[in-house]
Amino acid sequence: MKHYNYIFTGSGLSALMTVYEMILSGKFNDKTILLLDKNPKKSNDRTWCFWDNSSLFDEIISKKWDVALFADATFQRNLDLNPYQYKMIDGLNFYNLVFDLISKQENIHFANQKVIDFEELGNKCIIKTDSENYTCNKIFNSIYNPNSVKNQSKYPLLQQHFMGWFIKSKEEVFDKNTAIFMDFSVEQRGNTRFMYVLPTSSTEALLEYTLFSKDLLSKAAYENEIQMYIKKLGISDYEIIEKEQGNIPMTSYKFWKHNTKNILNIGSVGGWTKASTGYTFKNTIKKSKALIRFLENSLECARDDKTDFRKFHKTDKFWFYDLLFLDVLFKRNDLGSKVFSALFKKGNSILIFKFLDEETTFWEDLQVIWKCPKRLFVRALFDRIFNFFF
Repeated sequence: MKHYNYIFTGSGLSALMTVYEMILSGKFNDKTILLLDKNPKKSNDRTWCFWDNSSLFDEIISKKWDVALFADATFQRNLDLNPYQYKMIDGLNFYNLVFDLISKQENIHFANQKVIDFEELGNKCIIKTDSENYTCNKIFNSIYNPNSVKNQSKYPLLQQHFMGWFIKSKEEVFDKNTAIFMDFSVEQRGNTRFMYVLPTSSTEALLEYTLFSKDLLSKAAYENEIQMYIKKLGISDYEIIEKEQGNIPMTSYKFWKHNTKNILNIGSVGGWTKASTGYTFKNTIKKSKALIRFLENSLECARDDKTDFRKFHKTDKFWFYDLLFLDVLFKRNDLGSKVFSALFKKGNSILIFKFLDEETTFWEDLQVIWKCPKRLFVRALFDRIFNFFF
């Protein structure tokens, strides 16, 4: 069996971002690295968006917006994002960027194989694929198994599920300078539902019908809502250029409890997704950088074989904030529009984005939290305290 220092089971965003940071570090050139995935990453299967005030990945940014619109059934507000910009990256552009970099590294390899199983045996790990077996010192796993979350009731699980159409319209109806961040004016139907519109020109845009809820919809249900919204915009003649569909788990479940000395769960299965919003890209950048620092520290003291992945995760105040938020949405999913509207109607949008990026002080936290419906969150807080002690 071939042996590697590090093996990634799965080559999604978290794995590729971590390998990207390893390459930039320059301290892993003598380590053999293997990525395993049944998906060769040759198609544009997703779109990532994030707000940022740097030049991060500017070479593959497909569109930027300086203004984001928030709306519900009774009001709308243009959010001036300065000093941030809202940015969009096509999945294929990110894959190509990282794989092009990987192709220039003699120590990093990719195998288009499906991972069947893996386990830790003493100081090494064994991975079985549909065509070959490997051994390694450390595993970074990003293969999501929902059963660990579904088979417990302590931490609520919602889904951020969506369908998106990239359309080209005959009518010029879109403001190419404004992203529709959340439009809750659509029928809520007892859930938290909104439209998300990212225009790339006056006639082209990505429209995504998105829900934060427990259960998924039928394909027809998503498509019907998108069609109604297109009609509402005054579009009568259009073509669908591309479609995408996805489902992101939203939970504060302690995934890191499943980490072992030599197996680290990353990505959604490692709790890297922002639980309260489902935002992944920016969170993954931060987590991968923290992971590289963790690994570098072990290299500097010549104790790579002693790195204990159970020591990597650190719980902070934002984990608890997300937990309370999900408690509220899980019990009263019909009030999601009310919660988000309370935040954005009069709140400082820049402070809210900073809060969602987990970069605020405690005093700034309070300024954001105070905008939320107090009774709902106070009840959630007392329920958590009661459950903790009893």
